[in-house]
Amino acid sequence: MYLIGPGQQRGHVLLVAGDAAVSRRAVHLAPSANVAALGMVPASVLLGSELPTDTVCLDGVCDPNTVLVRLRTAAVTPGPLFVYLTGRLTADRRGRGLFLALAGTARAAVRYTAVPWDWVVGELRARPAGSTRVLVDLVADREAWSSLGERGGLPGLPDGVVLYGVVSPPGFATGSGTVSGYTRHWIEQLRRGPVRPTDVQLHALAAGAAGLPPGALVLPTARELGMRSGPQQQHPGRPAAAPADGAPSAVAGGDPRPHIHALATGGRHAEAAALAAAWEEHVRHAYGFSSPEAVQWVEIRADLARMAGDFPLATRLWLRACRIRLTGQGTAAPEVHAAAAGALYCWSQVRDRASAVEAGPELVALLEALPAPDPRHLRLAQARLDALRGPGLPRAVPT
Repeated sequence: MYLIGPGQQRGHVLLVAGDAAVSRRAVHLAPSANVAALGMVPASVLLGSELPTDTVCLDGVCDPNTVLVRLRTAAVTPGPLFVYLTGRLTADRRGRGLFLALAGTARAAVRYTAVPWDWVVGELRARPAGSTRVLVDLVADREAWSSLGERGGLPGLPDGVVLYGVVSPPGFATGSGTVSGYTRHWIEQLRRGPVRPTDVQLHALAAGAAGLPPGALVLPTARELGMRSGPQQQHPGRPAAAPADGAPSAVAGGDPRPHIHALATGGRHAEAAALAAAWEEHVRHAYGFSSPEAVQWVEIRADLARMAGDFPLATRLWLRACRIRLTGQGTAAPEVHAAAAGALYCWSQVRDRASAVEAGPELVALLEALPAPDPRHLRLAQARLDALRGPGLPRAVPT
């Protein structure tokens, strides 16, 4: 253990590339590419701190004790710490413990040739609260995926350590030998503007845009993400920056919606949509598919699609919100009528004939089920649908 005197506090960045995830001769996760790309990001940006920083990159290591030594050195750093782990997650067949496989990991000797997840938990246990972030981009093999299912996810880190990342199931390509989607989008968001987004926003944007395979484990869980959505704690040595270009700030009060709206009004529709979709996914897992919290995000996504001019998508989302609210709230609820009105307006703007015909019957059925304040809405919708179904019309139709 080394000591640093007053005024000499330093930060630390530790990047660890484990074994590649390979299936049927195809590389599904290339840890070396991930670490190389993340290593190009300035340490001050990774840490969110202007303190002098030591950066250590481990790639191709075969001895788990080498990783342990570096992890211990990082853990005693009194300043901010950023740890990145990427590669294949495996498990001990006998004890079912989880391990980060290394280049020399043997399947029959996982306990002796891979890095136990328990080492990461144990070494970071004494870290000061709010000083440590761990980012993971992993692919589980069959043994690890089974163990994750038995445990209900990746065992948590100590309370003072914040964990973000993804664990993909076996058999799905996440990077095809290049930088994986999650890590790539994390890096792209860090490089996008002069003000560093919060880790919650980086994580949500990256997870939403990464094209993760079905069933992928997104960390933290939805409920934990909601609890962490407040303003990011400022690290020592980094003055607070004024918000710019729609960036989040403590004015936002931890609510992601102002930031999403600022992205959309600034023309960054794809980013706004990805962030909203990620939040909807988290909220659905936390509160349920049909929960009021989840349907609010469906409606937010519908309005974002409208702002982007994607009226077919906006119509589908408003229809989904209306169905959910109708089931849970009944025909008299004003929110149900508002969703139906949103669907009707957006559908009336759809100029692609096939898209309009596809969504029209469901819209008409919903309007028929509601005691509409203005019966003309139903008649106009039915008339437009009948006209669209007629022969000889061009593909693009007038509104």
